[in-house]
Amino acid sequence: MKKPKWVVEKEQAKRAAAAQTVWLFGLHAVRDALMNPAREKLRLVVTRNALDRLGDAVAHGPEPEISDPRKFAAPIDPQSVHQGAALEVKPLDWGKLEEACMGDGTRPPRVVLLDRVTDPHNVGAILRSAEVFGAQAVVAMSRHAAPETGALAKTASGAMERQPYVRVRNLADAITELQGMGYLVLGLDGEADVTIDAAIDGKRDRAIALVLGAEGPGLRDKTKDTCDQLVKIDFAGEFGSLNVSNAAAVALYAVKP
Repeated sequence: MKKPKWVVEKEQAKRAAAAQTVWLFGLHAVRDALMNPAREKLRLVVTRNALDRLGDAVAHGPEPEISDPRKFAAPIDPQSVHQGAALEVKPLDWGKLEEACMGDGTRPPRVVLLDRVTDPHNVGAILRSAEVFGAQAVVAMSRHAAPETGALAKTASGAMERQPYVRVRNLADAITELQGMGYLVLGLDGEADVTIDAAIDGKRDRAIALVLGAEGPGLRDKTKDTCDQLVKIDFAGEFGSLNVSNAAAVALYAVKP
């Protein structure tokens, strides 16, 4: 009996995902990935100088391949600032949304959701801020979002190994799921009437999720409709525009418990 097309496509996607690997580069990203026991590490390419700088972290990865810095052997963009270190790995699996966003019971959890933010440098910076401010997770769609890449990992400066980056099929469904878990979901929108501070007044003890859209288009209408409330960052003057990664950092600081 011939399998339905959708079954075949699902099986093909599963096999493709299993075969996917990522090349991380840069001393911080490579060192932290080597030290992460959850990482499946496949190949390590380093210059002798980078090998010395990585130190004991090398013992946690595959046998290093020593490469000439002028002809670096890793298959990455020659323009990448790799600092003489590159590591091939399998992408991390942070599990289900509910597990990542449950919180540890010690303080109200905070989560960041990204609506079609595709620039890996922005997402890397957001992961870094999320780790600094103690967010439970950064959530993005499986498609139309920045995948796990070397550029993202380098910008995150190691945070990608520790800060959950959960991918979901449908962002509106993820928002609804978080609301069912008791989260107050706030969508950042420059045209909103209410500031973040006003929206969370008396509610800092609640779980809070912040939803940010891509620069330019911002949040999609479906996302706006699903959020509990649209909020804005309170600016000092008339000009009120921030890079999405900067906006995430400011918003996370504003809602800290």
